[in-house]
Amino acid sequence: MTENGTHRLHEMAARDEIYQLVCTYMRGQDRLDPEIHRSVFWDDAYCSYGIYEGGPNGFVEFAQGALKDHLSNHHMIGQVQIEVEGTEAFGEVYYQAFHRIRDEDGTEHDLFVCGRYVDRYEQRDGVWKIAYRSELVDWVRDDPATDSWLKDSGMLPGARKPDDPLYNRQAMYKKP
Repeated sequence: MTENGTHRLHEMAARDEIYQLVCTYMRGQDRLDPEIHRSVFWDDAYCSYGIYEGGPNGFVEFAQGALKDHLSNHHMIGQVQIEVEGTEAFGEVYYQAFHRIRDEDGTEHDLFVCGRYVDRYEQRDGVWKIAYRSELVDWVRDDPATDSWLKDSGMLPGARKPDDPLYNRQAMYKKP
């Protein structure tokens, strides 16, 4: 293989591994799984969210605490641009975050927070993780909940760890 081909394979593998970090981060948030959430950061990573500035342990504790009172959360990843420079990479990750919240009077609302993560990743001993993450919020919307039909629909609702079907792999072997 040529040197250029080897370089391209390294970049493709790096982008894939980093994209998996992004997905794992979102899973950890949505399922309220702090171990998974924390696993994407280097121990000396810096997290800059405006409302939280500091290391990954404190951030995961802060985020998990903020999300636990929500009725549900759902994060979607949009376009992901990753620039690999050897064992370092820089990324811009678009996201849309849905949060079902309940006011003090019991009224349910849908809070949408949309923006971008601007990241720096490092590869150490062959492993990619987040070394720096900042969250930029581009827009927010707060609407009354209007999907009461879901409660009686018979559809399977998502849940948090350990109740979400994601954590029950045995159920994935059912036969008709």
